[in-house]
Amino acid sequence: MNPTESPRLTVIGTGYLGATHAICMAVLGYEVLGIDVDERKIAKLAAGEVPFFEPGLPELLTKALESGRLRFSTSFAEAGEFGDVHFICVGTPQQPGSDACDLTYVNAAIDSLAPHLARRALVVGKSTVPVGTAAELTERLQRLAPAGTAVELAWNPEFLREGYAVDDTMHPDRLVFGVASDWADQQLRAAFRPVLDQGTPVIRTDLATAELVKVAANSFLATKISYINAMAEVCEAVGADVKDLADSLALDDRIGGKFLKPGLGFGGGCLPKDIRAFAHRAEEIGVGQAVSFLREVDAINRRRRARTVDLVRELLGGQISGHRIACWGAAFKPNSDDIRDAPALDVARTMHGLGGHVRVYDPAALDNARRAFPELRYGENALDVARDADVVVLLTEWSEFREIDPDALAEVVAHRRIVDGRHALDAARWREAGWEYRALGRS
Repeated sequence: MNPTESPRLTVIGTGYLGATHAICMAVLGYEVLGIDVDERKIAKLAAGEVPFFEPGLPELLTKALESGRLRFSTSFAEAGEFGDVHFICVGTPQQPGSDACDLTYVNAAIDSLAPHLARRALVVGKSTVPVGTAAELTERLQRLAPAGTAVELAWNPEFLREGYAVDDTMHPDRLVFGVASDWADQQLRAAFRPVLDQGTPVIRTDLATAELVKVAANSFLATKISYINAMAEVCEAVGADVKDLADSLALDDRIGGKFLKPGLGFGGGCLPKDIRAFAHRAEEIGVGQAVSFLREVDAINRRRRARTVDLVRELLGGQISGHRIACWGAAFKPNSDDIRDAPALDVARTMHGLGGHVRVYDPAALDNARRAFPELRYGENALDVARDADVVVLLTEWSEFREIDPDALAEVVAHRRIVDGRHALDAARWREAGWEYRALGRS
C-alpha cells in the first residue's frame, strides 16, 4: 500500500474524540489502529461496545470491525510499525488548582510513540492545546524518534459537537491543516481524501494558527452565550423579556441566532476549560489584556447557575429546604452522557446542599451521574422524579422533556410550578395549563 495515496492511520487515545475519529476513518475506508493505555476501554471497543453515548456511533463501530479495517491495541510498538499517520487524540483537562491546560497526556503519548518511529511518518495533534505546544512537541518528537527529523508534526484541530460527532467527522464544515512542509500537507490530504472529495474547505496554515483556531472558536461561542445571558440579567432588572430580545437580535444577519440562546449557560469538557486555559496562556505570553474579557464571560456563565437556584427558591416562597424538587437533566447538553462541568448537576447538588429533596432524571447520563454524585437521588423517567414534586426544574433540554404534556405532568406533581432553565418550553402553553412558569430573563 502506498502511504502517499492511502496511509495507514493510528489514533492515540480512544476517548470521545479518538474513538469517534478511529471508527469514522475506518468506515471511510482506511486501515486504522486505535491505541490506548486503558485495557478495559480497548477491550470494550474491540468487542463492539462504545464506552460513551453518541448517536449513530455504535452502529458504525460494528460496521468498522466487521470490515476488518479497524483494530485496537495497547501496544505503541505495534502503532509505530503499523502507522503512516498518527493522530494524537488524548485529553487536555484543566490542571487541578489552576486555569492552565494539563499537557500530561499529550506529552505521554509523544513519549510512548516516538521511540517506535523508525521510518518517515507524520504525527498529527488533534487535542486542544495552548498555542506554542506544537513547536515544543516537534523538538520532543524528533529528539526521541529513531527516524529523527524524518518524523514531522502537524496540527489538525477537531470541531466535534457532542451528539453530532459522527456527522462532524464525516462531513465537517472545514478542515484546518497546520503544517511545516508540503509533504505534511500532502499526507494530511491523503488521510482525509474521502472528506476532501466532498468539497470540504481546507485552511492550510502554520502550527501556531492551527492551535489557536479551536480555542478562538470556543471563546467566540462562549462569549455569544454569555452575552445573551448578561442581557438576561438586565431584563430581569427592568422587567423585559430576554427571549423576545434574543429573537429580535437573531433576525439581524450580522448577528444570527446560533448560540444566542439564554438560559443556564454552557458546560462540558471543552468550552469552560478552553476559555480558562486560553486566558491563562495569553497572560503567560504577555497578551493577557487582549482576552481579559474571557474572565467575565466565565463569570457570567457561572452566575447563571446560582440565579437558577434563586428562581427555584423564589418560586418556593424563599425556602428550598424541605421541598421536593424534580430535576430534569444531568448531562451538560442533550444527546450526550457527558457530565463534565454540567450546569444541571451543579444546580441539583446546590439545591441538595440547601436541604431540598432532589430527584434527578436524564435519558443518557444517569449512570455517570450516579457514579460522580451518589449523594443525589435518581429516578427512572421524567414523570417518576416529578411525582409529588413541589417544583419541576428543566436543566438539560432533551426533546422528551419538551414533548411532555403539561396536563399529564399536573396529575403527578404536588404543585404546578416549573422553572425552565433552558428556555425549552412554550411558556404560554404551560401557563394556560395552570402552571407557574419561570425562566431566566423572563417576567
